[in-house]
Parts: sequence; C-alpha cells; structure tokens
Amino acid sequence: MNVLAWSPNLTPERAQAANVTLAKSKQELLSQSDVISIHMVLSSSTKGLLNAEDLKHMKPTAYLVNTSRGPLVDEAALIAVLKANKIAGAALDVFDVEPLPEGHELRKLENVLLSPHVGYISDENYEAFYGQTAENVLAFIEDKPGLKVLGPDMGMLD
Repeated sequence: MNVLAWSPNLTPERAQAANVTLAKSKQELLSQSDVISIHMVLSSSTKGLLNAEDLKHMKPTAYLVNTSRGPLVDEAALIAVLKANKIAGAALDVFDVEPLPEGHELRKLENVLLSPHVGYISDENYEAFYGQTAENVLAFIEDKPGLKVLGPDMGMLD
C-alpha cells in the first residue's frame, strides 16, 4: 500500500520517519487517495477540517473513515456527497452528536458503515483497561494506592 499523508502540521522529516509520502496539499491527498482515514485531534483549528469543497476533491470510488472526532468533517456536506454517490462510502465511528440519534440521516444511507465510538478498541486496550480496573478495585479494598494515583501537581484537588 502506498500511504500518502497530509496535515497542517506534518513536516517532511516526520513524514519520512513514518515512511509515508507527504502530499503537497490537502487537495492532492483527497484527489489521489482511495481511502481517507482521519487521525486528528479536535480543536478550533481542526473543526470542519473537511468541508463541502474538500469533499468534492475525493474520487467517486473513495471511502472516508473517521474514528477521531465527528466535527472534523462537515457532517451535512458528507451526507450530501454520500446521498449523491459522489464518493463510494464512509465508515464512521464518531458523529457531531453522540450517541447518533435514532432517526439521523446517516443511519438511512446504504453506503455508510456506523459504529458506536469504539473503533479504537483492541484486545490489548481491553486487557489494559479491565486489568487495571480490577487491580485498582483490589487496591481500594486493601486500602492501598491504585495504579494511577493523581495528585495536586496533576490538576487534582487536595
């Protein structure tokens, strides 16, 4: 697989270290990619990162995958291109409103795969999460500190 990457903050050095090709622009990434997978944090500068104009640059055979945050993509614009079959489809794990309301338009589209914000989960994540939870419960019962003790220097109150 050839991996083409773009981010407002991606440098040629970081792209090379990750063994990916740096796209010259967001439009180049969108127009050349078969699958667009979003991996960004949501901030005031990334909200609406993919808007209606951006989605027009995607191939009609391309898929959009968003497991980061819903508002990174203009949801109304995405629904419009999906309804018009301007792109092949989308796999979405995140939405503007979570949980996704029962009658939401995304639920009605046949070219959309939806999951309930669990796309990051792996066996390793479950093992770490539930293992640490059990250890913390046992530590509490035994009146011992848990695995992750937060103090005043970490933003917690005394």
